[in-house]
Amino acid sequence: MRAWLRERGKDLSAPLFPTVRNGRLSSDAVQQLVIKHVQRAAVARPSLLSKHVTPHTLRHTTCAMRLLHAGVDPVVIALWLGHERIETTNVYVHADITLKERALERTVPLTAKPGRYRAPDPLLAFLESL
Repeated sequence: MRAWLRERGKDLSAPLFPTVRNGRLSSDAVQQLVIKHVQRAAVARPSLLSKHVTPHTLRHTTCAMRLLHAGVDPVVIALWLGHERIETTNVYVHADITLKERALERTVPLTAKPGRYRAPDPLLAFLESL
């Protein structure tokens, strides 16, 4: 984003993401871009095709994840985003490996070496031979 903001210049009245004619993207154009990129991403993650991904979904999820990373309690996030149940917000907690890693870092025994486990080469070779 920083590189794009530098490239577009100082004109704050110009659209952040302009059309080819330098106009504002319509909501339909944004929706079409989301659809296009979901289809492209589905090549690697086919389960995306069964999801209903919209610009609103992306805004909602981004907001929730940023709040979680800032340390905001999931209950507060659920209330703020209008979730009926806290379980809805827990999806965001389970989706982010960095939150899990941060929690695990707090539970490392004093004698353990910090960091992720890296399997030794003989173990990896054995597993690949199965």
